[in-house]
Amino acid sequence: MPVLIQTVAPGSHAARAGVRPGDTLLTIGGRPINDVLDYRFYMTDRQLELSLLRGGAPYSVRIKKAEYDDIGLDFETYLMDKQHSCKNKCVFCFIDQMPPGMRESLYFKDDDSRLSFLFGNYITLTNLTDADIDRIIEMHISPVNVSVHTTDPALRVAMMKNPNAAGSLRYIERLAKAGIRINTQLVLCPGWNDGEALAKTLADLGKLYPGVQSVACVPVGLTKYREGLAELRSFTAAEAGDTIDRVEAFQQRMLEEHGERVAYPSDEFFLLAGRPIPEAGYYGEFAQLENGVGLLSLLEDEFSGAFSDDDGEGVAEGAFTVATGKAACPLISSLARRVMDRYPGIDIRVRAIENRFFGEKITVAGLVTGVDLAEQLGGEALGDRVLLPSAMLRHERDKFLDDMTLEALEEALGVPVLPVDNDGYELYAAMTGRAGVSVAKEE
Repeated sequence: MPVLIQTVAPGSHAARAGVRPGDTLLTIGGRPINDVLDYRFYMTDRQLELSLLRGGAPYSVRIKKAEYDDIGLDFETYLMDKQHSCKNKCVFCFIDQMPPGMRESLYFKDDDSRLSFLFGNYITLTNLTDADIDRIIEMHISPVNVSVHTTDPALRVAMMKNPNAAGSLRYIERLAKAGIRINTQLVLCPGWNDGEALAKTLADLGKLYPGVQSVACVPVGLTKYREGLAELRSFTAAEAGDTIDRVEAFQQRMLEEHGERVAYPSDEFFLLAGRPIPEAGYYGEFAQLENGVGLLSLLEDEFSGAFSDDDGEGVAEGAFTVATGKAACPLISSLARRVMDRYPGIDIRVRAIENRFFGEKITVAGLVTGVDLAEQLGGEALGDRVLLPSAMLRHERDKFLDDMTLEALEEALGVPVLPVDNDGYELYAAMTGRAGVSVAKEE
């Protein structure tokens, strides 16, 4: 599929070769360019021959460059193609539980292998063909992030409402045997794919180690907008504990055989079970942070590092509020107490924001909306600022999920609102004003 070149970087290899915006890229080295994966893979060579069209007339250019140097072309979209949407109808799909009236992009269900490579998105493999798998293997796109949920073919079809869900399981083994590393996630629903079904899935994935390098076990998230959807419920404390026990039994086998735990319950399971979050060493390389696996442990570990790096000399003062989700509130409160014990001039109020927008069962900070912050913090004595996790905002850090802007929230609360990344050093610096301690993390 020919792709239209939108811009050519001034002074780039392509610009010096005479390529112009509006030209169409056909091939690199005789290989058709269909999307961003083709483009990135085939442009790594030191000598390239590009076949193009200008005004319908074909022409070609030769480029010599250092290996992996970018040649300077940009296209209409980063994928150079339309984004592949999800064809599944998973019983636990969070997007199906969204309220009406939100921005259009929040309702798009992606299932695009290229986004797995570019941004770490999880894919189900149900959109892929054998040719797609061949391309991933040829290009050695690794790691690939796969939403497995269960390795029982019939159960996977039942949960994903897609007949391709069964057959696509074979791709996991193909990728693993070809040396492609795979991170997997299991969204667990009580009464569906937990219990013995979970034990089977872990055992099956364990056989593919080291191809399958990590498994995240995450409890289903349920909003209050589930009318007409499959009947699901949250985990009880006992069920959450049973899930942890099954995962840790698998971990023990993997530790004995391979020296790696491989599979991990998300932080939510420990909170639901009323069990302490494991220490940082439990999580190895923290391969599944995006799934909420070890997020709290890493935050505490980094915060403790910043605390130790700070000599405690001098004066730090101020009164402010930290707003977070209900799940993280106990940890953030304990970290705040450590700061206040060291610096009596600092007064920190930690507020757990109840998720009224999506429903009280949603407790993670990343799904807290601007309207809930405004309603629950408005009129309170907040001090001179409000700190909140940057995960509450979209990538541009300007809007919450409900499209309230950061500026609008500041106006409603009457104080500055400062997003803080999920980084213990940054959190310590934001709480104490002693930014210099964050340097220690990089040294």
